[in-house]
Amino acid sequence: MEITDNTLYLADISVERLMQEYGSPLYVYEESVLRSQFRQLSSGFPQGLLEIHYSMKANSNPSLLKILLEEGSSIDAVSEFEVRLALESGFEPQQIIFTGNNNTLAEIEFCVEQNVAVNLGSLALLEIYGQRYPQTTVSVRVNPGIGAGHHSHCITGGPDSKFGIYHDQIENAFALAKKYKLTLNGVHSHIGTGIYSAEPMLEAMEMILDVAEKFPDLEFVDFGGGFGIPYRPEQLALDMNDLSQKMTGRFRKFIQKYGHDLRMKIEPGRLLIAPAGVLLATVTNITDTPKYSFVGIDSGFNHLVRPTMYGAYHQILNASRNSAAEKDVVVVGNICESGDILSRSGDEIQRRLPSPVIGDRLAFLDVGAYGFSMSSQYNFRPRPAEVLVHEGRSRLIRRAETFEDLTQCFVDFN
Repeated sequence: MEITDNTLYLADISVERLMQEYGSPLYVYEESVLRSQFRQLSSGFPQGLLEIHYSMKANSNPSLLKILLEEGSSIDAVSEFEVRLALESGFEPQQIIFTGNNNTLAEIEFCVEQNVAVNLGSLALLEIYGQRYPQTTVSVRVNPGIGAGHHSHCITGGPDSKFGIYHDQIENAFALAKKYKLTLNGVHSHIGTGIYSAEPMLEAMEMILDVAEKFPDLEFVDFGGGFGIPYRPEQLALDMNDLSQKMTGRFRKFIQKYGHDLRMKIEPGRLLIAPAGVLLATVTNITDTPKYSFVGIDSGFNHLVRPTMYGAYHQILNASRNSAAEKDVVVVGNICESGDILSRSGDEIQRRLPSPVIGDRLAFLDVGAYGFSMSSQYNFRPRPAEVLVHEGRSRLIRRAETFEDLTQCFVDFN
């Protein structure tokens, strides 16, 4: 990404050219950024110690999955259809871990039939699994008792979280394993999302490794994901080298104490794919009130829900006139909801931008994760196309939806 002659370019292609070819609004992903993020993370760990399982709920476009497959990634899946999509995108069953929550027996049965490893997050599901598949191997998700994240909705550890077998109930898991002659070969934990330093992860490691010591048949320990990215210009990026060194050192000490080699697994999603994605939209309206100047665009929270759902900040660029005089504005979408504000950051809704005019293209940055994957067809508006760009070339990887796409599931529609 670079700005040349007042215009934003993605992989040496101007935003204007991309939008003229593929329409507005538009999701664009830079292949080089995705590959770079994966290589940066993986290079800090010793060869053979770590397995990176990309958390595909962040973005499940098959073209992006195939890039990660080429880079050596495995997959963390949370639904049957995610497992199916990963398999059809070229991943082998042994490269996939299914960590559902509140899932049905049918989902578990599908994974077992496909030889995909199942990771269970409750005593009730462990018993159901044991009844259906006695004398087999399975891993369990443990709640380590702490959580972290950028928003309360994203904290996945601690007493307020629905995820995992609470660490003080692990003896009950051992009892069920004995009852059904199960081998518990892995321990998994995940404390939340939006982690910007090694310390919360290391604290969680300490707690989960204390629990892992009690498991006699481990093959791996999975520390989850949740690694944050600098959404704000003033934020510092997670120091991947520092994180990898500290996690490696702590895990090697555990291996020595445990007595035989183990694999470490992590499940990054946002860290890998978020910086690669940009949502492009067109200014369609300007409305001034005594309090605000509202800049309307041809997109909305149906395409990028994070500002509305979490109050999450996304940097916004005027991709057409980056050096125009700046002005405080409120960027709003075309959804019939007062909460459709894309410039929101917590309780603040104004953003200082190069003053937009009708026809300008705006770029919302770092939307590769939980952008398109959380999009909807609310207000009966279609989802936009997705495009992959690399070294001056662009490629459509998902077409924009049509009226026919939105109506095809109606049984009585003529």
